[in-house]
Amino acid sequence: VREIIEQHKRCGTNTIQIVDRLVKGTHEELKTKLPGINIVQVIHVNDESSIEEAVQVSKSVDYILLDSGNQKLKVKELGGTGRTHDWTISRKIVEAVDVPVFLAGGINPDNIKEAVEFVHPFGIDLCSGVRTNGKLDETKLKQLFNKLKS
Repeated sequence: VREIIEQHKRCGTNTIQIVDRLVKGTHEELKTKLPGINIVQVIHVNDESSIEEAVQVSKSVDYILLDSGNQKLKVKELGGTGRTHDWTISRKIVEAVDVPVFLAGGINPDNIKEAVEFVHPFGIDLCSGVRTNGKLDETKLKQLFNKLKS
């Protein structure tokens, strides 16, 4: 908790995104020590157990972000993989929790419309799906937003 609070003070953020699992009670401690700061917890959607994880953590956070990744690997994948995950599980999470849910993980111009229509997220987190050679690609961004409008 101390490191998160110190980083927050250096950056002056109004929202903190946690990409790894925290020890039980840590979210509550952060909320107490950082009043008015929003907490976003990333849930790495690997299987049906992600639903219960999201339900439990939703009681202590302001938002959930569903992403691809794998915390169980020797070197943890905590996002930025460019891979999609099982949106059926993501949809179940959206339906099961009472906090807004963002969807991430391999979202690009080709699948954005399906992702939004199927999962019904509060918002979308974009990264690799709108980049070319590691840089934001204006053409891909325009394509993505045009698909959303159609």
